[in-house]
Amino acid sequence: MSNFLGTQIAPKSFHPSQLKFYALLVPISVFMILPLVYVIGQAFKPLSELFLFPPRFIVSNPTLDNFARLFRTASGTGVPMTRYLFNSLVVTSITIFATLLITLMTGYALSKKKFKLKKALFQINQTALMFVATAVAIPRYLVVTGLGMTNSFAAHVIPYLAMPVGLFLVKQFIDQVPDELIEAAKIDGANDWHILTKIVGPLVKPALATVAILSFQMIWNSTESSNIYVIDETKKTFAFYMNTLTSSSAGPAGAGIAAAAGLLMFLPNLAIFIFMQSNVMDTMSHSGIK
Repeated sequence: MSNFLGTQIAPKSFHPSQLKFYALLVPISVFMILPLVYVIGQAFKPLSELFLFPPRFIVSNPTLDNFARLFRTASGTGVPMTRYLFNSLVVTSITIFATLLITLMTGYALSKKKFKLKKALFQINQTALMFVATAVAIPRYLVVTGLGMTNSFAAHVIPYLAMPVGLFLVKQFIDQVPDELIEAAKIDGANDWHILTKIVGPLVKPALATVAILSFQMIWNSTESSNIYVIDETKKTFAFYMNTLTSSSAGPAGAGIAAAAGLLMFLPNLAIFIFMQSNVMDTMSHSGIK
């Protein structure tokens, strides 16, 4: 049976039966990669091509002038670009680590522990999935100011630790971990922390990778904290800095600077997704399996 499945459904070498799949998937792949080609092409277009109509996906005369203008504009500011980049790297790293830890611990408690209001708390998390960031902007502001976190790095981190979709995903994965495996570990003397880090964590690694990507994209591209909560320029993030440069650059040159800054902000997102794509695929393929 396994040989039949291996040769008919998932052959290791090319088989004529695969042509129908290529005929469908190749055009879809080309269509989906067009935005990526456009973003990269825009950053390397000279001003003469940036304002062509209709716009071109492929740049004819690539140039680095847009990046040169971007860095010249950045060098004229009072705070160096490296400071903003350092802030973003620190804030992003702390937020991802804390989000993964909180999500894993909470998912484990909601899945494998028995306590009062367990279902009610999970339903609250499900309800939170309906709210977009704009809808909770005012409550978030009241929490940050009420805790006295304004003008601090905590204002960048704390508002983004709660990720309802990440908790839901991790909890569903932990539900698939056999209770017998956890009971056996407890009989061997393992405490909850060891079970969480040595057994549950590795088994739900694909879900954690997906949460890490979502958390990275959310915090790396966010300008809300720098705009609202932080006054000190040396504590603001790279995304805010790039947004400031593009909005303050007037005229045709501003379009080239915006294209270069957009590519610089996009590349880390692309890199982390490529690095973790296998885990993301595992998450999607197993998310519905019980």
